Amino acid sequence: MATITYLTRIEFDEGLAARLPDFCAELGMARPLLVTDAGLTALGMTARIAGCFATAPAIYDGTPANPTEEAVMQALAFYGQLGCDGIVAVGGGSSLDLAKALRLLAVHAPPLARYAAVEGGAAHIKGPLPPMIAVPTTAGTGSEVGRGAVIVMQDGRKLGIVSPLMLPSLAVCDPELTYDLPPQLTAATGMDALAHCLETYMSAAVNPPADAIALDGLLRGTGALRKAVQNGRDKSARWDMMMAAMEGAMAFQKGLGAVHALSHPLGALPGLSLHHGTLNAVLLPAVLRFNREVIGAKWQRMEAILGGAPDARIAELNRDLGLPAGLLAMGVTEAQLPGIAAAAMKDHCHATNPRRAGEGDYLALLKEAF
Repeated sequence: MATITYLTRIEFDEGLAARLPDFCAELGMARPLLVTDAGLTALGMTARIAGCFATAPAIYDGTPANPTEEAVMQALAFYGQLGCDGIVAVGGGSSLDLAKALRLLAVHAPPLARYAAVEGGAAHIKGPLPPMIAVPTTAGTGSEVGRGAVIVMQDGRKLGIVSPLMLPSLAVCDPELTYDLPPQLTAATGMDALAHCLETYMSAAVNPPADAIALDGLLRGTGALRKAVQNGRDKSARWDMMMAAMEGAMAFQKGLGAVHALSHPLGALPGLSLHHGTLNAVLLPAVLRFNREVIGAKWQRMEAILGGAPDARIAELNRDLGLPAGLLAMGVTEAQLPGIAAAAMKDHCHATNPRRAGEGDYLALLKEAF
């Protein structure tokens, strides 16, 4: 038996950010909190979004590169003190995930770990949650249509909180917001989108709509990513990359796998603040090879889209995009690998990898990607 759930409302087109006040009114938001990060504030994006409103919204721009429970609690204090009644999250996956966790704690008692998937937390999540609009400014995580948030908890674990109730009320996907994304970030976030499409498609869970969406996202992403990196104002490439990112997340309702089981604890390593999409790109070739023996004809289907062996083509794409050659180049040490392998066994994505992986397998994958 397959349980298939799709999904939430999506508005997708150039220039839609200007309609955010109308969308807030539709959802009954009179005092939204704009959740974003300091980088977007420095680039003028926060002011651009706030300027769409007749009355400027309250702003929280303290989202860290990997969202933390501490930052969620800071944002929650803003939300309560300012009498907010909804959230407009603007940014990459970090800001969108932090906003989802804030939305949860607006009506649920902390700590966040109580609601983590690995702790059986979905049973504790009750609706309704306050309205939330997700506005991505990168084409990568697809968090705008994802039912989860990945947060570094106070105990140092990077855990996923997953529930259909976590889906944003509305996703506003405006490719214009990605036109000025730097090439390196375009590459890293774009590889995150491709990793979502590939991992979802490989997963053994039964969800044919997710497979079809993942393949369309993979086709769009592989055709557009190099173009978007080379020319950030290529409208067609930016449109296709934002669609590929959204499709990757629509598809991964089916489940992810070993890439994410490893990248989540790697992203929680103290002092490094490793970029999630870059980690996924570096890990992906080794995981593709690991899964090949159990995915059957799916390998040939991916091969047809990528134009060659998937592991080799992804490794080639990483090189072409100037991404790191391995985990060592990102600052990870060999001494840290055993702890990451152990943590991967406890990650919520571990269960949906198509080939069952043990701790030794995860350690071998890390060494292969090192």
